[in-house]
Amino acid sequence: MSLRAGERPGSPSRPLALAFVESPVQLLNVLEWAHAQEKPGEAPGAAPGAELTLVVLSPNDPMTRGQLRRMAELARDEGHTVRWEEARGAAAPFRTIGGLTPLLRRAHRVVMGDPFSRYVQLLLPITRADDLVVVDDGTATMEFVGQLARGERLVRWHRRGGRPGPRDLLFAPVSAAARRRLTPSAHTRVEIFSAMPVQEAPDGVTVTANTFAWTRARFGPPRVTKGADVVGTSLVETGVVDAGHYLEAVRALARTHGATRYFAHRRESADKLHRLAVETGLEVVRPDLPLELIARRGPIGRTVLSFPSTVVHTLPLALTGTPVRVAVCDIDPTWLTAHASPRAQGFLSGVTGTARDVHRLARVSTV
Repeated sequence: MSLRAGERPGSPSRPLALAFVESPVQLLNVLEWAHAQEKPGEAPGAAPGAELTLVVLSPNDPMTRGQLRRMAELARDEGHTVRWEEARGAAAPFRTIGGLTPLLRRAHRVVMGDPFSRYVQLLLPITRADDLVVVDDGTATMEFVGQLARGERLVRWHRRGGRPGPRDLLFAPVSAAARRRLTPSAHTRVEIFSAMPVQEAPDGVTVTANTFAWTRARFGPPRVTKGADVVGTSLVETGVVDAGHYLEAVRALARTHGATRYFAHRRESADKLHRLAVETGLEVVRPDLPLELIARRGPIGRTVLSFPSTVVHTLPLALTGTPVRVAVCDIDPTWLTAHASPRAQGFLSGVTGTARDVHRLARVSTV
């Protein structure tokens, strides 16, 4: 829990904004939120009247850790304090929460990238902050807003429909307390900072658009190539889509559109990616930063092909002013596994249907 080189402990004389992230995309969107707080003429990283400390609750996955370390470097370059927590393991949560409690008690604002996270839900009741901000964690933000508006328990969309397990039941009181804490009141301001379409925000919740202004200011414009690139998804790894159908769909897309590269999602398995490279002939690229930054730095294909995912909402924003076209291919219901949530097809269709500035492709056949 020690601070790294170049970091500084929070100063008790300044208000503290405390951000919790567990993925590279969450950290990117905290940087976007911080940039949106800056006043014209201010130095980069100077949030008005407040000090921002980013707490990385590091997962075990090597790809995610690598991207998080790169994003942490960018955050330090912006002048923010970064605190890296080895937060996994049997005793780690107790050590991490104990070490963070003084900061939580002092923070006037808490920014979180994943309100579904059990870690975040455990930390929320400790803080006295009256200003809570939720930044994008991809398409999950859409589901979070809807559940909050309807007063439902907080559960990720791809798990809905299944019976709660013993751990879910044990954690239910904590999750319920977190939902109450995230409900606006006379003493609590709640903001959603999102690039996603927010259609049913609860009364009292402030919705602020994430336009990826920081990304566009710091990177690019990119060199645009004549070809096409495919964006990978972890729908197979989360048990939503059958692996065989997915690989055949990628092969059909690549053949139809002349794609040459496949940008892997950080959660995609090595075995699947090896099989994909062999069966499709695509060059598999494992990015060291979120795709929005990779695309903005370039080179990037003139056409970016994707299945329903966060990038169909975020890439058009990050690539504003470039000739890049983002095209999305819907998930055929026959690709879903027997274990997929009953809501999966409707949710994925909603992700595509609400996307702006994207070209919709016909579903590809995997038969």
